[in-house]
Parts: sequence; C-alpha cells; structure tokens
Amino acid sequence: MPEFETLDWALDGAVLRLRLNRPDRRNAVTHRMMQELTAALGRVAGDPAIRVLLLSGAGGNFCAGGDLAHMLAPPEVAPGEALADRDPVAAAYRRMGDALALLDALPQAVVVAVDGACVGAGLGMACAADYVIATERAKFGMPEARAGFIPSQILPYVVRRLGEGQARRLAVVARVIDGREAFRIGAAHELVADGAALETAVEAALRDLAWAEPTAVAEIKRLIRRAETDAPADVLDDAALSIARLLAAPAAAEGIRAFQEKRPPAWAAPTPEDV
Repeated sequence: MPEFETLDWALDGAVLRLRLNRPDRRNAVTHRMMQELTAALGRVAGDPAIRVLLLSGAGGNFCAGGDLAHMLAPPEVAPGEALADRDPVAAAYRRMGDALALLDALPQAVVVAVDGACVGAGLGMACAADYVIATERAKFGMPEARAGFIPSQILPYVVRRLGEGQARRLAVVARVIDGREAFRIGAAHELVADGAALETAVEAALRDLAWAEPTAVAEIKRLIRRAETDAPADVLDDAALSIARLLAAPAAAEGIRAFQEKRPPAWAAPTPEDV
C-alpha cells in the first residue's frame, strides 16, 4: 500500500485500518481523495492476506461529504474515463461511484466506525459496508439539496440499505439525523455512547471476524449481492453449488472439527477468552 495525501493506513495482522485523513475539513471528500480511495480499495481487493477492512475518519468525524471548497474546481480527467467525453465534471464525480462499487464488491469483511459527521459520501460508504458501528453523537444524512445539488453516486447504496422511503426522506427533506435515529432505520448496525465505546465495539467486532473463514465470507457477500437482482431459483442453485464446493475444501473440515472440539479454527488467533 503506498503513502497517500488524504488517507492513512496501518496493517494490523489481517486487518487493514484505513482512515480518511483530512481532519481540518471533517474528512470531506475531494477529487484527490476519491482517486486515492479507489487505489487503496483496489489494493485491498487483490490482497488475500487482508481479511478485514476497517474504515474510519480522523479527528472525531467520519466524513462530512463533498468538500464544498473543491466541488467547483475544474478536475483533472484522464481520456477514457467514464463520461470524460461528455463532461469532465461528471467524469470526476463518477469516480465516487467507482470507489463505492469497489467497496461494495470487496471479498473481505468491511467495518465502518462512525463518529461525528457521516453525510453525503460518508453515508454512501457506510451503506456499502458490511457492519457499521456509530456513536449517539454521529450525524447521518444527505443534505445536498440544501446547497443546490444532489447525492448523485451514493443513491443506489442508500436505497438498497435503507429502502426507498427512508432514502426519499433523507434526500428530499435533507434533514440530518443522529446516531440513535440512524440505528433505528438501519443505517448503523450497532449504537454506542461515545468515542471510547466506539473503539471498544470495533475491537469486539474484529475479534468476532477473526473466526470467519475468508473464502466463506467472500461467497456470502457475492451471493447476497446476486440475490438483489437475480431470480431466487438461480441464486439458490448457485448457493447449493457453492456450499458443496466449500464443504469439500480443507477449511470446512477444519472449521467443523474446531467447532466440535470447542477451539478456535486454524485461521483465528485465540483471544484470552478462548484460552
């Protein structure tokens, strides 16, 4: 993983801790950040040694959406990028869609830790993740209409996670909600009191994920995505063939033995509670 201008990262065993790092701007997104995030997620997708991506923000906020100071600046667009031949601004914003598509399709488990702002692009990233932990003081929303534009690239992920009704409510009314309400409507999966509790909850989630076999996680995520669009019978056939392949593999034999022997499987480092 290279060094970035707007992100920082640390590899902790099989967990990549990737942090949005523009705390002076509440980690608001720029075109540069989108390019760097896409590059980072591409590296994660291709690295089987990484089993979990933890995405967070520096300075007490997750992400305050697009940086208004950069939104009207002419972006640099390479020839051949999607929409580049039609409108360079559209092409630059389409990069956010590319980043979210990569995040959504990662074979690894994705955990998002939310404190403070989680609006616009931040909400999109949360809705493309597998597990979202938020503090009560977190702020979720799509306030773009107040400034005369739209939450363009995040909408498919927000609609899928929250449903059309809640997506309309958040985007049209443009009201920002707190962590408690975000938990109630399903934008967050776990609610904690404050930043200290957030750190504790994240570490607990990472311990749980250490028990999840990587190939099984990737297959679960693939089938869930397919279930959104394909006929149920086709998904059921695919899932039956998938479980047959997995049960014939060494990992399943080890996992079943470990369960019967009440010990961690080979891919999970034991925690103090397991010893």
